[in-house]
Amino acid sequence: METTLRGVGVSHGVAIGEVRHMGTAVLEPPAKQIPAEEAEREQGRARQAVEAVAADLIARGNLAGGEAQHVLEAQAMMAQDPELMADVERRIAVGSTAERGVYDAFAAYRALLANAGEYLAGRVADLDDVRNRIVARLLGVPMPGVPDSDEPYVLIARDLAPADTALLDPALVLGFVTEEGGPTSHSAILARALGVPAVVALPGAGELAEGTVIAVDGSTGEIFVEPSAEKRAEMESAAAARKAALSASSGPGATSDGHKVPLLANVGGPGDVPAAVEAGAEGVGLFRTEFLFLDDSKQAPSEEKQVAAYRAVLEAFPEGRVVVRVLDAGADKPLDFLTPADEPNPALGVRGLRSLLDHPDVLRTQLTALSKAAQGLPVHLEVMAPMVADRADAKAFADACREAGLQAKFGAMVEIPSAALRARSILREVEFLSLGTNDLAQYTFAADRQVGAVSRLQDPWQPALLDLVALSAEAARAEGKSCGVCGEAASDPLLACVLTGLGVTSLSMGAASIPYVRATLAKYTLAQCERAASAARAADSAEEARVAAQVVLSGE
Repeated sequence: METTLRGVGVSHGVAIGEVRHMGTAVLEPPAKQIPAEEAEREQGRARQAVEAVAADLIARGNLAGGEAQHVLEAQAMMAQDPELMADVERRIAVGSTAERGVYDAFAAYRALLANAGEYLAGRVADLDDVRNRIVARLLGVPMPGVPDSDEPYVLIARDLAPADTALLDPALVLGFVTEEGGPTSHSAILARALGVPAVVALPGAGELAEGTVIAVDGSTGEIFVEPSAEKRAEMESAAAARKAALSASSGPGATSDGHKVPLLANVGGPGDVPAAVEAGAEGVGLFRTEFLFLDDSKQAPSEEKQVAAYRAVLEAFPEGRVVVRVLDAGADKPLDFLTPADEPNPALGVRGLRSLLDHPDVLRTQLTALSKAAQGLPVHLEVMAPMVADRADAKAFADACREAGLQAKFGAMVEIPSAALRARSILREVEFLSLGTNDLAQYTFAADRQVGAVSRLQDPWQPALLDLVALSAEAARAEGKSCGVCGEAASDPLLACVLTGLGVTSLSMGAASIPYVRATLAKYTLAQCERAASAARAADSAEEARVAAQVVLSGE
């Protein structure tokens, strides 16, 4: 009998197939004592296992490339965390085996983060995956992971670690469903990059029996268990129609009455550029520069290395617009040379622009490198600061750009509610705004963006979040300046129409989402988008806002 479940749709498309479950987690190693004379040998085993796992994660990242590479490199840094390793060695020194020392040290770190409410608690799947890989290597057992299958299937998991998501084979994994996670979790971001339909935050997903046929709608978040022949035909027809619409859609982003909405790509480095160009991106709306700095957490990359990496991206978009975000370090992206190690809550501490202003030499080198990278190129370079809180922040960044001789537009990211509320004041210092809806939602609702239990508050359809977007867009319009969106909200085609109606002037997203957004925008006039935006803001919940916008745009 057909039943319907609903999670959070995070990656467009339809998948119909049999359920296959992720391998079970590594078993807890026995708590046995070792003689004191064996401690040094066990500590050596632990160090070797940690280094082997870190090397494997980096190798997987190199193979996957793009966004996945940066995520896996950050996870490798987590494996090599010196404080964690010191704790492992202390536990072994008092009698634990290597595997038990690793297991207990990671458990303590996990509990510490969760109890302290730190932003890194949102990376629980990443942390658990590192632990499991190290323990499995020490125990000499296979690492649990994606099931072996010769036939395509829908993958079910509690959560997916980046190392598993990054190397999913879309020819076999038709789609995936997880119990945990949220719309901006690593699993969701990588699913969109792969173009695999995905639904997250579905309680009870693990109870779906192996071999059960399900139909997954990655747009609506609906899961149909044992779908009827009629439902399967309906979903397959809708998927075919969507594919045809995508194929027919090309050119710049615009509404049906010609209102231009440039569609840009979010990239993490040169490896993401080919997919962006193929998708028809009109430029880059968010160039995350962290990837360069994650190679070595002890020191910043040289100016020469930065120039080469930046130029590789800038050259790919001649005459196009490339918006670069300067280093966004801190919280879940700690760097030894930049971020404090003893902050009680890094998400609310010295991160983003705050870190750079505390280390002006790092900011100056990056701005100088960007200036040199753009020399002689016709590209329209724009540079923005992350985590801008007020006009003083914006002025400090603009001053730093001028002092570095940067010939570009200077902008500010709106990720903190105060920046949206005082957007017009901030725009007295900078030339554009870019809304990072992922962090803006997190700070607006006090809801960690990686925790499935609060996923309803991470939903970018929340009317309060739409209000903040509208405030920012209205301020930009009043100042005669631009206001784009580079957060994951822009990748939702229906929400892209609402954002356009709110006055947003450009949309930036993962390359795989661009065709969907382009095709959907082209179906509606600007006036329809504005009416849909008003209806969404008048709602009292994210679901009501989504339905209200859909009703307006469908003409019902």
